[in-house]
Amino acid sequence: MKKLIQAREYVDDAHLPSHIHPVIKQIYATRQVVHADELNNSAATLHDFKLFKDIDKATDLLQRALQAQSKVLIVGDFDADGATSTATLMQGLAMFGFAHLDYLIPDRFSLGYGLSPALAEQIVTMAPDLVITVDNGISCIAGIDIVKGAGIKVLVTDHHLQGEQLPNADAIVNPNRHDCDFPSKSIAGVGVAFYLLIALRSALRDAGYFEQQSPPNLADLLDIVALGTVADVVALDANNRTLVHQGLARIRSGKTRPGISALIEVANRNAARLSASDFGFSLAPRLNAAGRLDDMSLGIACLLATGINQARQIAGELDSLNHERREIEQGMQVEAQAVLDRLAFSDEQTPDAICLYQEDWHQGVIGILAGRLKEKYHRPTVIFAGGDNGEIKGSCRSIEGLHMRDLLERLNTLHPHLISKFGGHAMAAGLSINEQHFSEFKHAFEQAVSAKLSDEHKKCIILTDGELPSDCFNMEFAQQIKQAGPWGQQFPEPVFEHTFELVQQRIVGEKHLKLVLKHYSGRLVDAIAFGVDVKAWPDTEARFVKLAYQLDINEFRGKFSLQLIVRELQKVS
Repeated sequence: MKKLIQAREYVDDAHLPSHIHPVIKQIYATRQVVHADELNNSAATLHDFKLFKDIDKATDLLQRALQAQSKVLIVGDFDADGATSTATLMQGLAMFGFAHLDYLIPDRFSLGYGLSPALAEQIVTMAPDLVITVDNGISCIAGIDIVKGAGIKVLVTDHHLQGEQLPNADAIVNPNRHDCDFPSKSIAGVGVAFYLLIALRSALRDAGYFEQQSPPNLADLLDIVALGTVADVVALDANNRTLVHQGLARIRSGKTRPGISALIEVANRNAARLSASDFGFSLAPRLNAAGRLDDMSLGIACLLATGINQARQIAGELDSLNHERREIEQGMQVEAQAVLDRLAFSDEQTPDAICLYQEDWHQGVIGILAGRLKEKYHRPTVIFAGGDNGEIKGSCRSIEGLHMRDLLERLNTLHPHLISKFGGHAMAAGLSINEQHFSEFKHAFEQAVSAKLSDEHKKCIILTDGELPSDCFNMEFAQQIKQAGPWGQQFPEPVFEHTFELVQQRIVGEKHLKLVLKHYSGRLVDAIAFGVDVKAWPDTEARFVKLAYQLDINEFRGKFSLQLIVRELQKVS
């Protein structure tokens, strides 16, 4: 897939403060930041919890449960957002004095996502007084009916999109309810859980609960909130950036829990210089590995660990699972590529959608594989793996211009017999279908995508922030960029473009290209391109290369140097 390197259009940045570097002002402006208050990452700028629909009902349920010391069961999800959400409420509610707390995570292979009917039957036997869902629940109609039928109260906290019907819960706190006025629709499940605790603290303060004791410092939970927010790849709007900024600040200053410290250690990251991208590329995959291959309870246990030795032991297990996950994923990628190679399509013949199924692929890794193929071919992708009783499970990834959950909903309307269940977001979703319906689903999916995507959507364009002025091509400016974040989904880290003279090139780590480049100013700089096509590189005939790159600071044995992270590499003839 040929990728086009294209600079973003200039945007008026006149409303931003004059003391900000002009290049960074333009970077902000192209990301729709138009006022200085959007750059204020103090906790005081967070949206008001009172804007959540049902927040009063939710805090009333919690106050009654606290007063009666009820048995509270938190029902989470098997990804990093579900794990951090669960850990946030387990620790947060304990701060208020809840004494009977437990959590339950569905097994992704036997029970699937959320509070399913099968999980509900299990919950009924546990006989809690109150069930709180985190990062799930909005679509769990049947399961919640079973729990409610047993006389158990249910509080749903979620952030996924609402379907046609709301569950019969006692309270539903979800910014994506149709009748909810909370502005940050992209908040992660862990963010919703954190807001629930903020609301509870306010309600208890009004009720005089803290007259004999100090209210809990909920800021202690922001390291988990930041990790879960980035891990779930939600859009980093101003509110989410504040949550991430505050969490990163605590970690960098040494105020973090043993579990996150241990994850940072096992990932060989520097806590004092941790960035949002470290959450996404180093910590979250290790946490997610538990839910993908084993049991997410292991990841939650890491986050809840009270001592560093215990946390290090669990983090080591998570690291081993992550290595195993990588090996499984690499094998699946080879198999998927072989299927695509047999189709033998060129850049001009790339299909509008990719839909693959292999019975022995691992259910926990199909989402990653879908993401890899989507990135490589820039096409909406769905990957299926074998399930139970003739049902296969799929994971979808989309591109800009196609809302994946809406597409599945349309397919479900047009072909009601095809999809057993589905859910998700604009860019990622999951579904289950009967194996015998795979060919029919594949055809319907490809047709629906073709009808929706324009030729412009199919172009794989790497947007850059243009050429970097030579006086910014240094470590000082690279540090300014890092401080201008946090960067993430829909608030991307700056990418620049330039044509360099190629001085040296060699493969390292079997699939990464290490470069020495010459800038037009005469400066030599190191660069690294991860996961290159080793059949095409090194290229001994290449004298000049056009790069889309990010400025980075490399640390090696206590010494720091400027380094470029290559996002796209093209030979210039």
